[in-house]
Amino acid sequence: MISKPKEIIISKVDEKILSLKAGDLVHISGEILTARDKAHARILEFLESGEKLPFKLNRSIVYHCGPIISDNKVISAGPTTSERMSAYAPKILEKVDLMVMIGKGGMGKDVVSAMKGKAIYLAFTGGAGAFAASKIKKIKGVFWEDLGMAEAVWIFEVENFGPCIVAIDAQGNNLYEEVERMVMAKL
Repeated sequence: MISKPKEIIISKVDEKILSLKAGDLVHISGEILTARDKAHARILEFLESGEKLPFKLNRSIVYHCGPIISDNKVISAGPTTSERMSAYAPKILEKVDLMVMIGKGGMGKDVVSAMKGKAIYLAFTGGAGAFAASKIKKIKGVFWEDLGMAEAVWIFEVENFGPCIVAIDAQGNNLYEEVERMVMAKL
């Protein structure tokens, strides 16, 4: 059962994320990086080959997003459907000790299992790309531009990014499944 939500601001990824519960509200101030399908595939290639990534993945906030950038300004940065990263995420999670992921729509059971004790998944509202972009204060860097604008890994400095909802917590509680159970019970 979902407990009364608390509101928190995350400025760095540390053990405190493990105490967040499904349904809690989160705002982020600090550094996030974007990664979609192609970036996840390349991250996994690097990790499996032992090659050093050009950015910090451990204790990071990874936003499933393909931003639109013009004149070094973020125009839109809405979330991508996270399920598309489910093929890569369990193996990536094996290589990190803590992580926060942000997206829309949830992730597969294998990912939820791999997240236990080390990661949380935050849901951000789809269709709010311009609003999300307004919370990005600075582009700090970009990697793997050969993948294209949407698939490159962008490093952003954000302020009060959210609200996000803890949709899957580090204990495996899944807001999507809880809502589905409640709906099915009412049918």
